[in-house]
Amino acid sequence: MLFESSRMVLRKMTEEDAELYHIWRNDLEVMRSTSPFLDIYHFEATKEFVNQVILGSHTSKSYMMLERKTETPIGVTSLINIDYKNRNAECIIDIGNKNYWGKGYGAEALKLLLDYAFLEMNLHRVSLRVFSFNQRAIKLYEKVGFQHEGRSRQSLFREGTWHDVIHMGILQNEYVKR
Repeated sequence: MLFESSRMVLRKMTEEDAELYHIWRNDLEVMRSTSPFLDIYHFEATKEFVNQVILGSHTSKSYMMLERKTETPIGVTSLINIDYKNRNAECIIDIGNKNYWGKGYGAEALKLLLDYAFLEMNLHRVSLRVFSFNQRAIKLYEKVGFQHEGRSRQSLFREGTWHDVIHMGILQNEYVKR
């Protein structure tokens, strides 16, 4: 079923989610492998970000990931930079609740998001960017069917070292075949 798996439900993100998102956004361990800009944010800045960037954009769709039985929030997954004419989008996934790391919830959320992107929105291509040191995420994306399309060499400075940003993508027909 759309937006549901055996262990997870995706629901549209709301303004009320700003408080929890604020906690995750300020957890450097959570954001280290997904955000190019590490910082500590005031709640008002997070609330403004949620309202303008996440909820206020017609080129993005963001969903809260919930553990199905307990409805515990796990993280956020989004399609961003949606180009309706050319049927392209970029996807993002952030598991903010560290108790759910390494348990397959990221793979489930990504499958639900791609099912929606390809089988409901009829997108042609979904891309993503991942930091070269995030090997766990790279393996997940490869397992789902994303292909390496390129890299931006030394474009992320993290913890005193330069890292590449890897560009990956998957086409609708490739996803449907799998």
